[in-house]
Amino acid sequence: MEEAIVSLAVERISDLLIHEAVFLKDVKDQVESLRAELTRMQCFLKDADSKFEQDAHFQNRVWEIRDLAYDAEDAIDSFILKAAHQRGFHGIVKRFTSIFTKPYHLHKIGVQVKAIKTKLQNISENLPAFEIPDDGEGSSSIFKVQQQFRRTYSHVEEEDVVSLEVSTKDVMTMLMFEEDRPHAVVSIVGMGGLGKTTLARKVYNHVDVRHHFDFLAWFSISQQCKPREVWLSVLKKVLSPSNDEKVLSPSNDEREKIEKMDEIELRRTLFDALKEKRYLVVLDDIWRSEDWDILKPAFPRGRKGSKILFTTRIKNVASRADPWSTPVELSLLTDDESWNLLCRKAFPRSKMASQCCSEEFVKLGKEMVKKCGGLPLAIVVLGCLLATKQSVAQWEMVHKNIHGHLNELPHQDRQYGAVNRILVSSYNDLPYPLKPCFLYLSHYPEDREIPKKELIRLWIAEGFIPENEEFLMEDLGEKFLEELIDRSLVQVSRRDYTGTNVETCRVHDLLRDLCTKKAREEKFLEIIQQPLYELEVTLAESMLRRISIHPRHSKVYLKGEHPKLRSLLFSQNVRLVELCISKYKSFKFLRVLTLAKRGNKWWHVSTEIGNLQHLRYLKLYYNDKMILPRSIGRLKNLYTLYIKFCYDIVIPDGVFKLERLRHIVIKSRKYSSSGFRWRQGFTSKNIETLKFIEVDGKPVENNAVLRWTNIQSLGIAFTRAKYVKLTLTLLTKLQRLRSVSLKFSDSSNLDLEPLSQYYHLSKLKLVGGIEDEPHPNGHVLKFLPSNIVKLTLVDCELSQDPLAVLEKLCHLRILYLKEAYIGSKMACSANGFPVARKRVKE
Repeated sequence: MEEAIVSLAVERISDLLIHEAVFLKDVKDQVESLRAELTRMQCFLKDADSKFEQDAHFQNRVWEIRDLAYDAEDAIDSFILKAAHQRGFHGIVKRFTSIFTKPYHLHKIGVQVKAIKTKLQNISENLPAFEIPDDGEGSSSIFKVQQQFRRTYSHVEEEDVVSLEVSTKDVMTMLMFEEDRPHAVVSIVGMGGLGKTTLARKVYNHVDVRHHFDFLAWFSISQQCKPREVWLSVLKKVLSPSNDEKVLSPSNDEREKIEKMDEIELRRTLFDALKEKRYLVVLDDIWRSEDWDILKPAFPRGRKGSKILFTTRIKNVASRADPWSTPVELSLLTDDESWNLLCRKAFPRSKMASQCCSEEFVKLGKEMVKKCGGLPLAIVVLGCLLATKQSVAQWEMVHKNIHGHLNELPHQDRQYGAVNRILVSSYNDLPYPLKPCFLYLSHYPEDREIPKKELIRLWIAEGFIPENEEFLMEDLGEKFLEELIDRSLVQVSRRDYTGTNVETCRVHDLLRDLCTKKAREEKFLEIIQQPLYELEVTLAESMLRRISIHPRHSKVYLKGEHPKLRSLLFSQNVRLVELCISKYKSFKFLRVLTLAKRGNKWWHVSTEIGNLQHLRYLKLYYNDKMILPRSIGRLKNLYTLYIKFCYDIVIPDGVFKLERLRHIVIKSRKYSSSGFRWRQGFTSKNIETLKFIEVDGKPVENNAVLRWTNIQSLGIAFTRAKYVKLTLTLLTKLQRLRSVSLKFSDSSNLDLEPLSQYYHLSKLKLVGGIEDEPHPNGHVLKFLPSNIVKLTLVDCELSQDPLAVLEKLCHLRILYLKEAYIGSKMACSANGFPVARKRVKE
């Protein structure tokens, strides 16, 4: 892991040399020399990975290198702040006319850099010899590591890992038995890593179960049960039966009303919403009987056959919840089942026959799989680790690493000790760029579904994925995530509309425990729990550089100072919790910031936010109107700007001149709201996501849109129908465009013909009225691109049946309609929707 930290420092120095060269003056050679010394240390740290846990003195040297890398990062970031101050408030480099011209400021960073380099050299002299690869960089090259990644098989689902046919049938039989009594509970019981959640998901998604129940909902309880969150989540699901809450959802007024309810009112409302339904609610990973005692008053008898499905590690919890129901207990795998599972994961398909039958591989494999104690999670992780090893010698090294540490444990601890050792070995085996990416997952609460796009954008903001000319950072981030999934360190939670790409992921409890422990041990990230009876969380400089706040209340007031803080993570549901910061100046090095606020008037975001010159990721939530300060135009390092508001927003022109911006998502919770105004100077070449811009009289001035060569996801709000065709025609030249959302305020004479040329488009959303009076050229939707996979039509109020056109879209998998058609009858032919018919047959 320390290699990754040093790598981040090298990247930071490289960034300084590229973007702040004018300010370095006479110390440029010293800074480059420090970068070279840190790069050399990376080679040593790669060699150190295999010896790290064997020698306390050796560990201390490694930690010293890590701390010096942090010192180097502090010196660089401090210098950049001075350079930013010198620019003034408009981002224009001025002549050296202030105190900054004096030699002292350059001398200071020169002294700091020299001191750090001297300490590194002293450490180097006392280190054991290590080999430096021929290219001088070894595995520090991000591209070399990427070439080592195995081919991924993302279509292989977690459910295929362990055979659960018998248990699946047992659970389904119990769920679909129509007993008529309140609080009928079906429980799946077993130790961590045995496959309880896998089995529950398999049953939950089964087509027969989906047809049997009127309503289904899933909630992960974990060790900290929060009744209000459970009830709120299930109630929203009742009122929003579609999985896509953006399309089919209760009104915003209704949402706000629900969120303001106290627990008594919430419980009563949920009870009333469910009492006429045959429902299935899954409570995954419940730990205490007391939690169920608190939750169950919100769940009525319902229609005959309503059920609650538990997964729990504790049999007594299941028995107390429903004494009339026998829990389904998952057992450990047999030796044969364990070996078969290991073979499926460890041996690539091309080598399955030869290696699986090789005597050396079989002997080592069976000895190692026995250490897993029949626990599927451990076997899968071990198998994925062994799949990266191509020789008997490499397998012997893994075996030695696992077996040696087990001998140090008391006999009674060896079963779970073996499992933990296997998980640690898999983590240690990760290529160095993947280690911080994995540890970063620890900031998410237990059992949280993690959105892929958010995660990758955070990785980029943290510097885990460097800029390069050969790959887009987002594409490289996707490869990193696929590799973690391939190694079974991360699990796929949901696929996106294509059915193949990841939309959300999650981390198993046992792996998250490892992740959290390693993140704390390696001074990478720490979790701060809000005090039980206090709203305030106090930060201090002694805390780690990345902090994740896990709140207990509806508000968190942040106080104290932490001048070296790099990331303030706040992964709680922002609709439930508000984070308040009074002094932005206390966090001058901050790179990642998420803020949530409530109110019923304009929120004037503090001008001090413009002083966070290192900020790369900014996420703001507000339930009313928002005004961004002009100072936000000084955030020249900003990569992602995500703003969600309710009614209105004011955005200064400076935002559209931030050259590094890659993702701008500015969304309103009101469909009636459109977007932000198009600005003439907004011409960033790095933009990949842009939602929503409002197009008026000058939609394509100077062909500025053609500079968006990397744009993949675009949202446009049109104020007049006459601007639609001109804008859409220009956008056909953007070859990377995959997702488009269009809002129409004026429905007269809409011309969507250019859409037929969007050959690369796979996702399209149309919001607003579309006139479709009978026309000699056919239905107004006939120009939709044939390669569309997901189509959403909202408030279109079509008078002609759209299915006649939509059923001919040969790749369409997902269709959402909300007030899209005002007629009384829709007809689909027998041969319509070919992809859907194929899926039904399968």
